[in-house]
Amino acid sequence: RFVEMELGGPRCAGLVLLLLLISCGQGRGADPINIWPMPKSVTSGKQTLLLSNDFVLNTQGSKYPDSSGILKDGFSRFLQVLRASHVADSNSSYSSAHFPVCKGLHVVILSPNDKLQYGVDESYKLSVTALGAVYAYLEANTVYGALHGLQTFSQLCHFNFKARVFEVRQAPWTIIDQPRFSYRGLLIDTSRHYQPLIMIKNVIDSMAYTKLNVLHWHIVDTQSFPLEIPSYPKLWNGAYSTSERYTMADAAEIVRHDHFLLTRGINVLAEIDVPGHTQSWGIGYPSLWPSTDCQQPLDVSNEFTFKVIDGILSDFSKVFNYSFVHLGGDEVNTKTAFRLKKKGLNESEAYQYFVLRSQEIALSHGYDIVNWEETFNNFGSKLSRKTVVHNWIGSGVAERVVAAGLRCIVSNQDKWYLDHLDTTWQEFYMNEPLTNITNPKQQELVIGGEVCMWGEHIDGSDIEQTIWPRAAAAAERLWTPYDKLAKDPRRVTGRLAHFRCLLNERGVPAAPLNGPGRVAPEEPGSCYKQ
Repeated sequence: RFVEMELGGPRCAGLVLLLLLISCGQGRGADPINIWPMPKSVTSGKQTLLLSNDFVLNTQGSKYPDSSGILKDGFSRFLQVLRASHVADSNSSYSSAHFPVCKGLHVVILSPNDKLQYGVDESYKLSVTALGAVYAYLEANTVYGALHGLQTFSQLCHFNFKARVFEVRQAPWTIIDQPRFSYRGLLIDTSRHYQPLIMIKNVIDSMAYTKLNVLHWHIVDTQSFPLEIPSYPKLWNGAYSTSERYTMADAAEIVRHDHFLLTRGINVLAEIDVPGHTQSWGIGYPSLWPSTDCQQPLDVSNEFTFKVIDGILSDFSKVFNYSFVHLGGDEVNTKTAFRLKKKGLNESEAYQYFVLRSQEIALSHGYDIVNWEETFNNFGSKLSRKTVVHNWIGSGVAERVVAAGLRCIVSNQDKWYLDHLDTTWQEFYMNEPLTNITNPKQQELVIGGEVCMWGEHIDGSDIEQTIWPRAAAAAERLWTPYDKLAKDPRRVTGRLAHFRCLLNERGVPAAPLNGPGRVAPEEPGSCYKQ
């Protein structure tokens, strides 16, 4: 634990000391509590127990039938993650004569329901006794809490290079945990650069390691329209090429096939950004443009525009079953954009009309709506009360949104935009969604936050090292209780460095902590010092 003590004295001396502490703390028996994000409550001891090579899952007494195989799959991935890092010796001479042995994990889930939706209970309790020939115990109200407990347990397991088996150090453990915010998001942008399906799945896997729970898929934009829309099949003529596309079956592969998202406890927030950022729509349907000389935003005077939006959201509702859909609404050029004569509206009225009508269409398909903050800034009192306002531009917006009684997601660009490579992990960590919001009822209206990986300068070659480890810093801010968060990011440097190396060990190319986003290692050396 001494790695995380607050360093005093000159900054340089503190950094040198920190590196020495990290070096001393790795694999020498003086381990700090290296769990990321930090749980709500943690107690630990000083003993070690080995994991049996036949480590098994026990669900006796659980009310969850696991008919979908969500828990079984999560447990299998837990074992795969461990065994991918090192090869355990099944004939190891180490036995209970050297250390007690943990035979398996006993999981008790109190609810039979496995519907994954906003606000699902994600709490869990994990205990690992120091006695041998017993099971570790994990209790959760839902299977999704149990999945988070498995992620935490995986971080307690280490490879013993002498015994050539996996072990749990610092037993006994007692961990009680639940998230601070129900919405903990990561945006990916597949319009500016196409992201292969396997890359999206890789990002989802790494989200689960950090307990982020919403993938905000910014699917289409000005530059390209890569998604198949069966109701309007020419829309994806706006893709960069015929191979840089997603079929609806591809989308379903992520959302539904083999319960890929369910077994990771992650929802998908699908976005179509309207009425701006839509030039690519007109490649297949030119009548969506106001004119050939004015190709965005969408033509508010044309009823066909709203039929297309209705068709898109109808197709979405068959695949994207999260309770929210994102309708964008940002950066609309109202001065040159709208053909208004047929509607008898001025520019600002046309913008409002478009957003509110699009909201009505989304509501008709059973969605609550997320809109970027410009909609609130321009006509907040007119928005549906089911609107979640997505703050991205500046400070003070979240305060005004919740004061108006609407919900809010915080993604202020100066701190939580991953494409801003000069924003350090320390700034990601210290960004507080509830800044200046002191009323408890208004605090509850901030449903969470989101880090945004805009795609102008990233593709499949560099997306992961641009996301991690800075997104993990924000993930702890969104998960860990406020009073457990470090007030000085230097106190968590060693623990985040350890987690970054763990991500590398699991095949996630997380960049070093030292320097800006996506930085390369400066010189040869230990992962824990970079």
